[in-house]
Amino acid sequence: MRAVVLNASNTPLQMVEDHPAPAADGGLILDVTACGVCHSDIHVADGDFGKEPPIILGHEVTGVHPELGPVMLYAPWGCRNCSECSQGLEMICSNSSEAGLFTDGGYADQLRIPGVEYLTPLDGLDPYDSAPLACGGLTAYRAVLHGLDRLRERGSDARALVIGAGGLGQYAIRYLRLLSDAHVTALDLSDAKQATAVEIGAHEAAGSLDDSTAGFDLVIDFIGAEATLRTAADHINKLGTVAVVGLAGGSIPFGFGAVPLETHFVASVWGSRGQLDEMLDLARREPSIVQPVEVLPLADAQSAHDRMRSGDLRGRIVLDISGAHS
Repeated sequence: MRAVVLNASNTPLQMVEDHPAPAADGGLILDVTACGVCHSDIHVADGDFGKEPPIILGHEVTGVHPELGPVMLYAPWGCRNCSECSQGLEMICSNSSEAGLFTDGGYADQLRIPGVEYLTPLDGLDPYDSAPLACGGLTAYRAVLHGLDRLRERGSDARALVIGAGGLGQYAIRYLRLLSDAHVTALDLSDAKQATAVEIGAHEAAGSLDDSTAGFDLVIDFIGAEATLRTAADHINKLGTVAVVGLAGGSIPFGFGAVPLETHFVASVWGSRGQLDEMLDLARREPSIVQPVEVLPLADAQSAHDRMRSGDLRGRIVLDISGAHS
């Protein structure tokens, strides 16, 4: 089969035309239709986390199942024996094995998965346009849910701040506008991303906040640098929630008096299997959630990575595995 392989960290991806097909080994083989290119793929390619190469990247996967038809893959696979897995939270299982990060993923014609329970029928959603929902969309959805009850409690007085108006931030803005009456502010250094944030629903966008800015009931930080975490801590209201998603490695002091009283700080990761179904149901009712994508051939995976690094894209990049867009 065809596959794009990362043979070593910090080396170019290699297109392989005759890579060995995966064996089912008690699971099943999924024929891949499309695979989104996510910034987590870049982190694995750089050796920041994930399995030691060689590995086939890709975790935003859609494909075809012989009985279910077009499907989306839920990529975090837990041990299914721990307390987290029993709660449906396989993405935080200590022994999880995420496709494309710790086992071979979707930059290939076929992918082995543990079982059919990790597949959700697309039911009318386009397999290319919807592919980034599998991680980017789901990760932002869970982050919003951490503070949604408080936003709804506050009604039209609620205020939410999205730090980082890239792909995930844009999903969050859409969810916040659809699911709450909160006033939504986007924070990003890029003028272009600020403009996009307002275009898709943010009430306002800026490159920085000052001391006169009113506080927020929910802050979602898609950057995770020390400076953005400090901004979140300085502008969160009492009883508010700061959800940190970004992987920039920042940290700030935490303790009594170091942050506003009765605030909640959470490191939010991916989303649950049940939340994937919820999010796809929402996407079917609200097509605006499905962002525009740029479809590239599988052979252009390295070019996609290069553009991700440089910021040379608007929206998301999806690799065409089945060849339907060729």
